[in-house]
Amino acid sequence: MANRLNQLLKQWRASKDTQKWVLATIIETDGSSYRKAGAMMMINDLGQYYGLLSGGCLESDIMLQARRCWDSGRNRIVEYDMREEEDLAWKLGIGCGGMVRILLQPVDNNNHYLQLDNLYGLLEDNQAVEYCQIIDEQLPQNSLTIANPEHQAISKPGMFSQVLKPAPHLAVFGGGVDARPVVAIALQLGWQITLVDPRTSYARDGHFDASVSLVRHAIDSLTQSPWLQQIDMAIIMTHNIKLDAQSLALVQSSSAKYVGMLGPTHRTDRVLELMPMTREQLVKPLANPVGLRLGGELPESIALSMLSEAHAFIEQQDGQSISGILTA
Repeated sequence: MANRLNQLLKQWRASKDTQKWVLATIIETDGSSYRKAGAMMMINDLGQYYGLLSGGCLESDIMLQARRCWDSGRNRIVEYDMREEEDLAWKLGIGCGGMVRILLQPVDNNNHYLQLDNLYGLLEDNQAVEYCQIIDEQLPQNSLTIANPEHQAISKPGMFSQVLKPAPHLAVFGGGVDARPVVAIALQLGWQITLVDPRTSYARDGHFDASVSLVRHAIDSLTQSPWLQQIDMAIIMTHNIKLDAQSLALVQSSSAKYVGMLGPTHRTDRVLELMPMTREQLVKPLANPVGLRLGGELPESIALSMLSEAHAFIEQQDGQSISGILTA
């Protein structure tokens, strides 16, 4: 199931005028909850929903509540309190132990689709947006403004505001067999993917999803490519020392915050000699050997290891065990 906002909005836009829709947004939590404030879900009148606000526990009841929005054309606020034995959430057998407050809003032409069309367009153009929702049970009044990605939205009484950012953008250099699970997992995460490989027998259309942007030009000719200033991460895995060197040199002038390269350090020394450059001269810190120590030797395990490290890096997390079981 696609859960990233741009994926939800893409599903909605395909039938925004042929089905009734509701936007569900978590506006407040207290204690333990599956998703935090700002999480969104799209619901239609066919009983379909895109995204999750809980681990599947609340979705059926949220869908029932959404029908009241279609009848009234107004917002609806619902609250599930897993701390109270008399609350519906407790009776449903949900044991998270926290409270979740959700704003339900009908989405139609009368309320300018809650600005979701404009929001989708800006996210697709790699713009960060501050999205504001009035918290009441009146007619929806949502607004948006272009924002700096580092801007921190401040919610005021009666208003929920958040900065929504484009999906993370990953550049994969190398379109071999082992790139397929990397791209597949990244797509499941909702990331944007640019796949670069100039070799005719690599990066073939049938091997990768149609949403992947395939670049088959010579790597050293890509210095002015617009996508180069839109990527957040790069993973270099061409299995060719010359192409790896060209790729590593190219991303030094990119917007990538994370750069990982497959292969042992002695091979990387040869790559650096071709550039020529030392590790200390690299503008971007290089993750090599790339990935977290997850174990496993299959391409899927290696892909998971690399993407886990990249994910932790851009989310500014340490990649450690939450429970501590691995260090016990």
